[in-house]
Amino acid sequence: MAKNITVDNFEKEVLQAAGPVLVDFWATWCGPCRMQGPAVEKLAEEGYNVGKINVDDEGELAERYHVMNIPTLIIFKNGEEKERMVGVQSKDLLESKLKALA
Repeated sequence: MAKNITVDNFEKEVLQAAGPVLVDFWATWCGPCRMQGPAVEKLAEEGYNVGKINVDDEGELAERYHVMNIPTLIIFKNGEEKERMVGVQSKDLLESKLKALA
């Protein structure tokens, strides 16, 4: 299951993580986000480091990373943003980007 990322655990779970971390910025009311969810959860089940940030609950993080549209998926590695995708993405595409940064 994807980790629930908050302002309290963001530093530890994302910025200090070993290897790439896929972060899904989403909201419960967002239809495309609900479409994106299963692909993100499947990656987490397969052992990839995946987190989800609910932009309604964690507006500070959404603002910090200039998330204007959701879903926005950002891959972080070594504390830095390496890749940003806006809109629904396929599991295969996300997996290939994570593997490329591993």
